[in-house]
Amino acid sequence: MRTENVELTTADGPMRLYAAWPDSDPQAAVIVIMEAFGLNGHIEDVTRRVAAEGFLAVAPDLYHRYENNQAGYDEMDKIFEMMGNLLDDHSLMDVDAVLDYLADQGISSDRAGITGFCMGGRVAFLTAISRPVGAAVTYYGGAIVTDGFTPGQPKLADRHGDLRCPWLGLFGDLDGMIPTDGVEQLRSDLGGSARPTEIVRYAEADHGFLCDERPSYNADAAADGWARMVAWFRAHLS
Repeated sequence: MRTENVELTTADGPMRLYAAWPDSDPQAAVIVIMEAFGLNGHIEDVTRRVAAEGFLAVAPDLYHRYENNQAGYDEMDKIFEMMGNLLDDHSLMDVDAVLDYLADQGISSDRAGITGFCMGGRVAFLTAISRPVGAAVTYYGGAIVTDGFTPGQPKLADRHGDLRCPWLGLFGDLDGMIPTDGVEQLRSDLGGSARPTEIVRYAEADHGFLCDERPSYNADAAADGWARMVAWFRAHLS
């Protein structure tokens, strides 16, 4: 596997992109969107794991607008400040820059998937209703079935009719930030979608269940969710 840091150009300045190349020639790519804590070692590890599944995996630093752009898992004030100032237009601008990079690598948008965690899970859903990517997978994305912490993060579930690609949502029932009734309402709303959709709930999982650096890590949910994500992308990024 080969990894590298690439500098992409955006209207808001340069953005770091962490890229991991599989050993074989990739036929599809997956964009990995970070948690609210930034493009840290955990997200880089997830990116390498996605590449090990045979995809070109790339993780953009959506906090490139900040000089000090990572936060510890206990630095909640800093997290809310950076996350709260990340507008949807910023996120889509950054995703567009990544899609341009992938096009330069010979991978068109219909063969590009996107996944994200926490804040990044919301960005994955935002992309799925806003851009012609091939597929999307959301892990415990906040501010989808509820409003976010700031006016810049409106509830996205009301835009379910705009879905432009197959979407898989993975949620934990113990997640205090994402009510299960909202998840079930989204499942119902997506029932008439022309795009394939699926929602999976884990009864014993909390927010952040994939992150093995946090107390909320749940090995069973993490393993099942990962297998479902990989299968989803293999099925839809043809």
